[in-house]
Amino acid sequence: MNELNAVITGISAYVPDYILTNDEISKLVDTSDEWITTRVGIKERRILKGEGKGVSYMGNKAVADLLHKTKTKPEEVDVVIFATTTPDHLFPSSASMVAESNGIKNAFCFDMQVACSGFVFGLEVASNFIKSGKYKKVLLIAGDKMSAITNYSDRNTAPLFGDAVGAVMLEPTEQQLGVMDAILRTDGVGYPYLQMKAGGSKYPPTHKTIDNQDHAVYQEGKVVFKYAVSSMADVSEEIVQKNNLSIDDIDWFVPHQANKRIIDAARNRLGIPSEKVMVNIQKYGNTSAGTIPLCLWEWEKKLKKGDNIILAAFGAGFSWGAVYLKWGYDSDQID
Repeated sequence: MNELNAVITGISAYVPDYILTNDEISKLVDTSDEWITTRVGIKERRILKGEGKGVSYMGNKAVADLLHKTKTKPEEVDVVIFATTTPDHLFPSSASMVAESNGIKNAFCFDMQVACSGFVFGLEVASNFIKSGKYKKVLLIAGDKMSAITNYSDRNTAPLFGDAVGAVMLEPTEQQLGVMDAILRTDGVGYPYLQMKAGGSKYPPTHKTIDNQDHAVYQEGKVVFKYAVSSMADVSEEIVQKNNLSIDDIDWFVPHQANKRIIDAARNRLGIPSEKVMVNIQKYGNTSAGTIPLCLWEWEKKLKKGDNIILAAFGAGFSWGAVYLKWGYDSDQID
C-alpha cells in the first residue's frame, strides 16, 4: 500500500446575517471608518445575534452543509475536531454538541484551542489521524464567536473581531494531494501580550474580574503586530523553501486575516503578487480560527485540483505556523 495523504474533499462555512459596520463601531468607541480601514483594513464584520447561540450554532450550520455537499452520512464520520477559543462551555466540548446536532454517533470528538492558529494546527492533527490508516473521514471545524469575548468599550480591540465558522472534510488518498507539509511553532513569550485575563482556573470569575472587564480579549497591539509580521512571514518563507517551491509554483497564499498590514508584509516578504493572495478581512474582520477556512470557502470555485496553496497563521500563545496544501478537487465537482 502506498503512503496515505489527507486531502480536503469538501469545505463549508457559516457567517451570521447581522453586519456590524465601522460607522456603528464609531458610535461605541472613539474611532472612525477611516481610522479602522487605514489601520487594519476592516470595513464590516458579522455578529451572531440571539440568546443562547454559541459557536456550536455556527458549527452546526457549517457541518450540515458540508455533509450534504460531500454526500457523507453522519454515521460515516470517524473524528470531529473543533478548533475554537470560544466554546459554548468549558465542558462538554463544542465538537460533541455539533456532532449530536448532526446525528454523528460513531465518532470521537474534541475541541482544541490554539487561538487564531487553530485551523493550521488542526490540519496537522486531523491529517495525521488519516495518515495512520485507522480513520477514513475526519471533520475539522474552526472558528469563533469573537463577539462573546470582545470589549466594545475598548478602542484597541472593538473594531477587530467578527463571528464565523468554517469546516472541512479530510479523507485518505494515495495521490500527491492534500496536506503535504506543516511547520508549527509556539513561543510562550506572548503570554502577557495577548490573552483573556480571567475566566480560567488561574483567575476564576469574580465580581472584580467582571467589573474590570477581564473576560474579554486583551491585546498589546504594537508587540503583537511586530511578532505577527516576522513570525508569519518567516514560517511562510520556510515552508516554501523546505518544499523547493518557487513563487511561480504557488497558486494561492492564504494568510490569517488579522490585519491588512500584516497580510501585506507577509506577501511582500514572499514576493507573491496580490492577485494570488486571498483577502476578505474587509468583509468579516478577524474571526480567529475561522479566517483561513472562510477564505478557502469563498474562493472554492476558483480552486483547481492540484493547486499549490500556502496557509499561514499567527495567534495567541504566541502560536504560528504554515501548511503546504495541494487542493483536492475541481470546482465542477461542487453541487
